[in-house]
Amino acid sequence: MKPLCFVLMPFGRKADTTGAMIDFDRLYEELIKPAVTEAELEPLRADEEVVGGIIHKPMFERLILCEYAVADLTLANANVFYELGIRHAYRPWSTVPIIAEGQRLPFDVQMLRTVHYNPAALADAKGTITKLLVEARAGRKDSPLFQLLNDLPVPAVAHEKTDTFREQVEYSNEIKSRLRTARTQGVDAVRKVEEELGRIADAESGVVIDLFLSYRARSAWADMVALVEKMAPPLRETVMVREQLGLAMNRLKRRDEAEAVLTKLIEERGASSETLGILGRVYKDRWEEAVKAGDEILAQGYLERAIETYLGGFETDWRDAYPGVNAVTLMELHDPPDERRTEILPVVRYDVERKIAKGKADYWDYATLLELAVLGMDQGEAAKVLPKALALVRESWEPETTVRNLRLIREARERRGTAPDWAKRVEEALVRRTGS
Repeated sequence: MKPLCFVLMPFGRKADTTGAMIDFDRLYEELIKPAVTEAELEPLRADEEVVGGIIHKPMFERLILCEYAVADLTLANANVFYELGIRHAYRPWSTVPIIAEGQRLPFDVQMLRTVHYNPAALADAKGTITKLLVEARAGRKDSPLFQLLNDLPVPAVAHEKTDTFREQVEYSNEIKSRLRTARTQGVDAVRKVEEELGRIADAESGVVIDLFLSYRARSAWADMVALVEKMAPPLRETVMVREQLGLAMNRLKRRDEAEAVLTKLIEERGASSETLGILGRVYKDRWEEAVKAGDEILAQGYLERAIETYLGGFETDWRDAYPGVNAVTLMELHDPPDERRTEILPVVRYDVERKIAKGKADYWDYATLLELAVLGMDQGEAAKVLPKALALVRESWEPETTVRNLRLIREARERRGTAPDWAKRVEEALVRRTGS
């Protein structure tokens, strides 16, 4: 059985101080994981969605009980540095810091023996990381605390504790694997996994979040809401859980509750493109309901509120195209169309095209380009990106959302007599992909 090596690092794609994007998921798969494996260790990475910034019991266990660790200090991520401090306070050796070339180490850690890697040539640093991990197995001290205070006693952990920890890690991985299978089988299969977990408040946060998102994948909105009530309070209060709770409540047409959850989150944690994007959807749904009810004045009010909320989300983070494309779509539906859309539309397109050019594109990127092509009356571009969007559908509700937007655009243009005949065929292709 190989010793465990915990990996402390950011997740996803993040911009550095120059604006260049670093793909940390690729970094893990192509550099850190192979280096750890070559050192005859078993890599263990924290869950991206687990905590949303909260340090919880399983995280402490990994920091303290994993025999080895690799810490990526790139971007001076606050969570990573906090975790590194805990690690150095408890483990005299076996932690290897790494950082991207061109990044500056903060003064307090400049003395650390740190591996510099080139994000464009990851293989060059792999051997060095492996070498340091092998040296760490020989007992070379790397914690500044234990280097400076020679008489500091090394904390001892009973082997029973480490054995239990390893069993918990293996159990968590097994449950997550079962949830992946359950998501393909249907919501009843996901519910069965939840039943087997027992008391949700005592389950590992990573498993609970995986369960939470598994319900979302099956559009089981009521199950999502019910699960939040069973979560431990620290997990329940994380930004991600509260955002997704707002999303689920809105899908259940509990608009007032959804709005209350999201506005309170903004008051407490500040505005973000994600939170405002979900809140914009609440107002957008209210607008459509008012339209169907024939209340034109109320509909106009909600439409303008939705536009401003989406626009606020886009202005919070110009790199997030989701609120931007929704803003320009609703501007098209405004009567008369909001002229600001002609200024915003190229910015949204640029954001998405840059993301696609750098890799890691998902369904939403091509769905956004598809929506922009329809808004721009560009049949050729729509025909080009539609197959790419269809091939990247992961969850049935994704194309349903796009179909809804395209339908709204088409219906508004039909009322003006400007709708192209090919637009409806695009919607029909997406509907077939939902399985409806």
